[in-house]
Amino acid sequence: MELYLDTVDVEQVNRLNQCLPIKGVTTNPSILAKAGVGVNQSLTDIAALLGKDARFHVQVVSQTVDEIVAEAKQIHALPYDMVVKIPATELGLAAIKQVKQHNIQVLATAIYSTQQGIFAAMCGADYLAPYVNRMDTMGGNGLAVVSDLQTLINQNGLECKVLPASFKNTSRVIEVMKLGVGAITIPVDIACQMITHPAVDSAVEQFNQDWQKTFGNKLSFES
Repeated sequence: MELYLDTVDVEQVNRLNQCLPIKGVTTNPSILAKAGVGVNQSLTDIAALLGKDARFHVQVVSQTVDEIVAEAKQIHALPYDMVVKIPATELGLAAIKQVKQHNIQVLATAIYSTQQGIFAAMCGADYLAPYVNRMDTMGGNGLAVVSDLQTLINQNGLECKVLPASFKNTSRVIEVMKLGVGAITIPVDIACQMITHPAVDSAVEQFNQDWQKTFGNKLSFES
């Protein structure tokens, strides 16, 4: 399973890459606008941390099929392992069909329904990004959509990975992982919560106290 961070925060990518098997990062226009950093600078800085095998997902901002296809070609030409994100709208699906004719990796994004996702997969998308939390808050069932998409992909033998996005708690992330998805992207705050637990620090502190009472400052191999 490919693990991505949904951020362009270089400091946090560097921190989490030390302890997690980060495949790369996913971005969208909102993330980049909030950070105030463009695609080129972001990718340069993050690639320096993650190395040559890192994969980057960058979303188009064009509004017509022809413009989306042209923009996708330019994103693909960047000197990294690039995946072009295209919203799974009517225009987006038409663009995905054309973009795939140029052997460009595509992630169909902004997926809110099973039918949206499976049509994107049938159009050739390499990744599908269902928005789990956003569906949940709209009264839907994000987990069910992810499950249905994974089942349909498996049953039809489609070369596509479900890459769920939009998470607000760690339990939903684990529930999604249990469905056998091929990839997932999580925000920094959720990633940090997943590698900590309130009981861990006290347990480690107790270990240290017990050891020092008997062995002082000796290390394990010196005892």
